[in-house]
Amino acid sequence: MYTESSQVKKRLKNITISATFGALLFGYDTGVINGALPFMGSPDQLNLTAVTEGMVTSSLLLGAALGAVFGGRLADNFGRRKTILNLSLLFFFASIGCALSPTASVMIFFRFLLGLAVGAASVNVPTFLSEVSPAERRGKLVTINELMIVTGQLLAFTINAILGNVFADVQSIWRWMLAVAALPAVFLFFSMLRVPESPRWLVVKGKEDTALNVLRQIRDGEERPQRELNEIKQAISAETNLQKASFKDLNTPWIRRIVLIGIGIGICQQVTGVNSIMYYGTQILQDAGFATDAALVANIGNGVISVLATFFGIWLLGKINRRTMFIIGQVGIICALLAIGITSNLLEGTAILPYVTLSLTITFLFFQQGFVSPVTWLLLAEIFPIRLRGFGMGVSTFCLWMANFAVGMSFPSLLAGLGLSATFFMFAGINVIAIGFVYKFCPETRGRTLEQLESEFRNHYKDKDIKAAL
Repeated sequence: MYTESSQVKKRLKNITISATFGALLFGYDTGVINGALPFMGSPDQLNLTAVTEGMVTSSLLLGAALGAVFGGRLADNFGRRKTILNLSLLFFFASIGCALSPTASVMIFFRFLLGLAVGAASVNVPTFLSEVSPAERRGKLVTINELMIVTGQLLAFTINAILGNVFADVQSIWRWMLAVAALPAVFLFFSMLRVPESPRWLVVKGKEDTALNVLRQIRDGEERPQRELNEIKQAISAETNLQKASFKDLNTPWIRRIVLIGIGIGICQQVTGVNSIMYYGTQILQDAGFATDAALVANIGNGVISVLATFFGIWLLGKINRRTMFIIGQVGIICALLAIGITSNLLEGTAILPYVTLSLTITFLFFQQGFVSPVTWLLLAEIFPIRLRGFGMGVSTFCLWMANFAVGMSFPSLLAGLGLSATFFMFAGINVIAIGFVYKFCPETRGRTLEQLESEFRNHYKDKDIKAAL
């Protein structure tokens, strides 16, 4: 059985912490809007209407969708590490631009730029971690990415609550909420300066000696680094027809299958409706009966359970299969959505409704962040072969972010037109379809190397061709 020395563990830990500050920024920048909107929307600030409020919220998501596509291709060309390093600069300047925005239009522009960084980070951080992690620890290391996302959201909710309560009379306090995001961007930049490049990417670029040196830094012994290098080279050699993956490669059945599965996994995560809570949680709690200051504080509960559930999910990944986790999470989510829909009708106007709503959103987030989200990002990082990884992750994450954009943009309108009950009933129905997709199409990746998974996808269609010929 392979064991790691304390020195190798420390190096992997440092690499993981450094890279996942990109995920922390992902979480903070998507979560901070939750508490900032009630302040920035006032007439003496940005004077937001229902439409411009939705645009301010969702412009980041549209940028993230595009950033996911181009971020993957940039990383394929210039390297995972260098791309993350440059993203830290975009995070910094876009965060400052948002904080200083004089109008809604300027805010929308900088939120879009911030989204480009968020989307590119959502592709490159888990990809980078999957490529530097040993197979037996890949699940835990990659899902730390999800832990840092929810930690960033909790940090945003907490800072929103502190600033929103201590400086409740200062309408421009939202600017400080947004400006805080510049600090982890600085840490991300300087920490990534000390991180090595992905050995898998180095092999793709013909830098085998450098790749071997990196593997020797993050693996113990002499045999394992060389063996992993050989496995990577063999996988690349088997993909000579995929020197530069693009949409034309979707004509190859096994490639098309992987990409469609990746798209489906990303959409399944978003149609749970999780980001209706992460973006509009304060407003949902206000509508349920909480005052603004109380809603800001209560919303911290959503952030806390997200972090705790993610710890649970990381532990659970080593115990049960990926597909099982996904399906359990979806079942729990459907039950929570149905409960929110039912109680919002039965308890409408009562004093207990805001507390029931809070407890049910916390239950929802336990299943989302403890089961569905960790598996989503891990599966997306695991299913794509090396030369398809940047393209496949980019396309899949683009679709994930477009689904996120659709939820973020439409939720206020759905809430106004259908009401809370019917909206959450609709999400519950969509998630029944999502369970069917996961059961039918998602591969089981636990305990398999990236190269083994690729071989299985290839052989699946070879077997089908042989059967058809017979």
